[in-house]
Amino acid sequence: MIRFNCDYGEGAHPEILRRLAETNFEQTPGYGEDEYCARAAEKIRELCGNAALGVHFLVGGTQTNFTLIAAALRPHQCALASASAHIAVHETGAVEATGHKVCVLPSADGKLSAAGIREAIENYWNDETHEHIAQPKLVYISFPTELGALYSRAEIAAIREVCLEKNLLLYVDGARLGYGLAARGNDVDLPFLAAHCDAFYIGGTKVGALFGEALVISAPALKEDFRCVMKQRGAMLAKGRLLGLQFLTLLENGLYFEISARAVRLAEKLSEGFRAAGFPLFAESPTNQIFPILPDALLRRLSEKFSFATTARVDAERTAVRFCTSWATREEDVDALLAALKNS
Repeated sequence: MIRFNCDYGEGAHPEILRRLAETNFEQTPGYGEDEYCARAAEKIRELCGNAALGVHFLVGGTQTNFTLIAAALRPHQCALASASAHIAVHETGAVEATGHKVCVLPSADGKLSAAGIREAIENYWNDETHEHIAQPKLVYISFPTELGALYSRAEIAAIREVCLEKNLLLYVDGARLGYGLAARGNDVDLPFLAAHCDAFYIGGTKVGALFGEALVISAPALKEDFRCVMKQRGAMLAKGRLLGLQFLTLLENGLYFEISARAVRLAEKLSEGFRAAGFPLFAESPTNQIFPILPDALLRRLSEKFSFATTARVDAERTAVRFCTSWATREEDVDALLAALKNS
């Protein structure tokens, strides 16, 4: 079985495994207070162009999301997100389970707009019963979105302007950040995110690491006592050096960006192949996620050799599915899928 259903099906980049093995018997302080976490955090500050950033290493995306949101919001406040956002759909209500409501806004491609956010917050404050409704305080966006869409600098800047005007926090989920940064046409980079968001994270689990996310915090209020919140939420890994070493390996010589670009190139090859075979796309994605609309009969044949994820039912005979490349995808596997399409 050749798997295109996700971008975390493999273990870790060999360079990470090599360095983990080399340092296996070193003794270091626990809970992220080791030299590897310190060096990785310093590298992230350097890449972001801001020496004052708070940097913390957590194990997974869901954990990172609910821990940051718990630190950011008071008990009566909520997060605004698109209807397809990860915290609203694919985290089993983790944010709600830890005390905060997720209020969703409609979106065809998973992106929020400055105008939509402004309307939502003004509707809240103009409602005479607003004291009985969860109060929006944090805007959650993903880069890329669940459907592979990207925000431009102009879009993020506009959202940031609304957040500043309306006293909202802006948080960016970067589970697939590497693939978004490497996408054709992208104009966002790490310094821009650090300057325009209160917090964002650099995803490792989906981009070459065994596990791990690097949370970057710029808002002073969120930095205060954040490690206490991490500990309370079970997000402080005792063997924190395992996280720091992985991010140091990924970032110190540009490996993170190199493997992300390769995955995007292979996704582009797949996208071109689907189009050439006459199959439309459910969503336009310049990232490592491709969403073709395929006949159900073809999907049944493809599923004998390839795995993929279902996105949406389109009509009685066709389904939109997702094929996902990763840092470890083999070009020969992409070629095999394209050959299967041609022979269908």
